[in-house]
Amino acid sequence: MSEAVSALGGKSVKGFADVAEAGLVGMVTIRADLGTKALAKALKALGLPVPGQRRIESAEGRQIAWMSPDELLLICAYAEAPALVAQLSEALAKEHALVVDVSDARALFRVNGTKADQVLTKLCPVDFALLPDGEIRRTRAAQVAVALWRSDEAEISLICFRSVAGYVFDLLEVSARKGGELS
Repeated sequence: MSEAVSALGGKSVKGFADVAEAGLVGMVTIRADLGTKALAKALKALGLPVPGQRRIESAEGRQIAWMSPDELLLICAYAEAPALVAQLSEALAKEHALVVDVSDARALFRVNGTKADQVLTKLCPVDFALLPDGEIRRTRAAQVAVALWRSDEAEISLICFRSVAGYVFDLLEVSARKGGELS
C-alpha cells in the first residue's frame, strides 16, 4: 500500500505573514438534513454540535464547519477520518445522508501573522475586518473556490481542492512577500 502524502508535503514560506500547507489533515463531508435528531445525536457522540449557518466549532481536537444548508465538513486527524466515516455512516444509516472521507481531495493552508488578513485581502472578496471568530466563508481566492476562517487571533486557515493546491500556495506566497503589505 502506498504512503499517504499531503498535496505539497507541508511546504511553507516566510514573508510579512507566514504561509504553510498543513500537511495531512482528515476531512469528512457530511451531506444530510442538518435539522435531524439523528445527525445531532451522531455528532454529540463525537463531542461536536451541529454548527449554525456559516459557523465553525471546535471540540475534542476536531472542528465541524457549516458548508451549505445540507453539508458539514468535519476536520480531524488524518488517521481517524476512516473510522469517523464508518461511525457516522452507521449512525445515519436510516437517514437520507452521505458521509465521505475527502481528506485526499483537499488541502489546508494556514496564513500566520498580525497581517495575515492582508495576504487574503488581495485574493478574496471578503472584508476581513468584519470576519468574526468562528465564522467560515466559502469564497474565491483569485480563480479558485476556497473556504476560510480565523483559526486564531493572528491566523487564517484556508481549504481548497488538492488539484489547485500548488496554484493556491503560489498565490499566497506572492501575496505574503515582504514589501507587499497594504499598510
